[in-house]
Amino acid sequence: MSETRRLPRHVGIIMDGNGRWAQSHGRPRLDGHRAGADSVRDITRASRQLGIEALTLYAFSSQNWARPAEEVAGLMQLLREFLIDERSEILDNQIRLEAIGDVEKLPPMVKEPLDELRAASAHHTGMTLTLALSYGGRESIVRAVRDIARDAAAGTLRPEDLDVDRLTGYLPTAKLPPLDLLIRTSGEQRISNFMLWEIAYAELVFTDVLWPEFRREHLHTCLDEYAARERRFGLTSAQLASDLDPP
Repeated sequence: MSETRRLPRHVGIIMDGNGRWAQSHGRPRLDGHRAGADSVRDITRASRQLGIEALTLYAFSSQNWARPAEEVAGLMQLLREFLIDERSEILDNQIRLEAIGDVEKLPPMVKEPLDELRAASAHHTGMTLTLALSYGGRESIVRAVRDIARDAAAGTLRPEDLDVDRLTGYLPTAKLPPLDLLIRTSGEQRISNFMLWEIAYAELVFTDVLWPEFRREHLHTCLDEYAARERRFGLTSAQLASDLDPP
């Protein structure tokens, strides 16, 4: 691991593999989610210590509501416990907690500590930890388009003024740095409706490690792979080289 490597400003993680981890250990699925919460703590701490500006975690998708009621209830309880248990860690380390998704669907037992911690950390200037809760990338874009349509109908936005930057401003991630690196654990190689707009020029890293086993050494491996890549943003290598040449 190089200490001078190029770090991403914004890392997103699809935390996958809790169920398979539990199955491989002969334990209930909820035990896998509980073990996964330990990984959240370690990766959040490691990211902050590295100086990463923003970490966005896919914690609960809009489709996860369709899971068995017992599992959903267990996940909500784990989320509540995480928000309460990590409150001091977040506040003491100047972490700003945010959430994206249809959070109004969350039960009060989760939404109340979530809202309280978001408000308590709103002024923090350290790393931004964003939890994607009841979240779907397509749904996020649809909500943005609805807001755009309302503004256009109200006469506060002209259609000809709509561009990529303007649309981005309507998304819940608008205040975050552009997504640089997306990591998915467990060996699956798909996006699963996560940050579909934001992923446009992100680097994707897929690892076979199941989320409950993912620790900071695995994060460093992903960061090394990111640093070794050439980010072109639609340009050629020659164009990038010429941009770096002194005048």
